[in-house]
Amino acid sequence: MRVLVIEDDDRIRSDVQTALEAAGYIVDVEASGEEGWFLGDTETYGAVVLDLGLPQMDGMTVLKRWRKAGRAMPVLILTARGTWDERVEGIDAGADDYLPKPFHVEELLARLRAIIRRSGGNAGSVIKIGETELDERQMRVSVRGVAVKLSPQEYRLVSYMMLHNGRVIPQQELAEHLQSVHFERESNAVEVLVARVRRKLPNALIETRRGFGYLVPNERTE
Repeated sequence: MRVLVIEDDDRIRSDVQTALEAAGYIVDVEASGEEGWFLGDTETYGAVVLDLGLPQMDGMTVLKRWRKAGRAMPVLILTARGTWDERVEGIDAGADDYLPKPFHVEELLARLRAIIRRSGGNAGSVIKIGETELDERQMRVSVRGVAVKLSPQEYRLVSYMMLHNGRVIPQQELAEHLQSVHFERESNAVEVLVARVRRKLPNALIETRRGFGYLVPNERTE
């Protein structure tokens, strides 16, 4: 899953990027509000980590512009100020959660997982569909209790589809969550990846809807 991080502090931006990539996310980063707003307005992201104190365009303005334009991706706000009235303004503007600085990256990861789960209608960090189970915290996929060895891209595909179970996901959307915006995307990458995953997991987990995309049926236990 692709996550956009907009943070002007070099150290914090680097630390967050490192932690997110270690957790299996594809991460795009920007230091200015203007450039971050443009990426969030033109690219598809599973979530955004957004600082408020940004150059060129402040984070609150970025968020309000996205929501006005109908951009609905989950947004986790970071700020060094953290006053109650600012938090209220951020939530009212469409933020999904709020994390004051300084923070532990473990808490950021937990909050990010939570807003992504909620955006897909999932309550817990473990999702089970048929014989297949996804454990987000351990970054593990298992079948009948036995862990399945997946490459990072295979894991990203399975986790994104299971988190968004019950919805047909177009190939283009999947492709956008498998690689960073800075990499050229191959036209048949999704088909090849789905074929590899089907050889490792129950074939019925991912259904093909010709002309529309792929679907993991909404038959889950949490």
